[in-house]
Amino acid sequence: MKLFVDTWGWLVLADRKDPSHEETVRCYEAYSKASSRVLTSNFVLDETFTLLFRRRPFDEALRFATAVLKSPSIGVEVVTEERFRAAFDLRRKFSDKPRISFTDLSSMAIMSELKLTDILTGDRHFSQVGLGFRALPTK
Repeated sequence: MKLFVDTWGWLVLADRKDPSHEETVRCYEAYSKASSRVLTSNFVLDETFTLLFRRRPFDEALRFATAVLKSPSIGVEVVTEERFRAAFDLRRKFSDKPRISFTDLSSMAIMSELKLTDILTGDRHFSQVGLGFRALPTK
């Protein structure tokens, strides 16, 4: 099985002081070894890098971001026009959940398209939308 990594996942992996860091690292490593491929998206990385460089010292943020971009085991899915429209369709479908970000909707569109279920995230709405996603690490 493949693992999709959300912004939350990348930020926790980058921050050794985060209370969820150890558990998240274990989960990430288990999936990356088992599947040899972890997926994310250009929208997720945009959001991640924006927050990472805002929250962490520059050299630390640069090291982490560079490692993510250079890793052969991390695939970056592109939010194409078709995927963007699928995310917009999800925005309409989940009109009762206005707090879901468009980045998360685009991740849901990609995951649905690729038939992925497991996502490294702290965002509960991935489990609440009824699309069969499983948020990891489980609490």
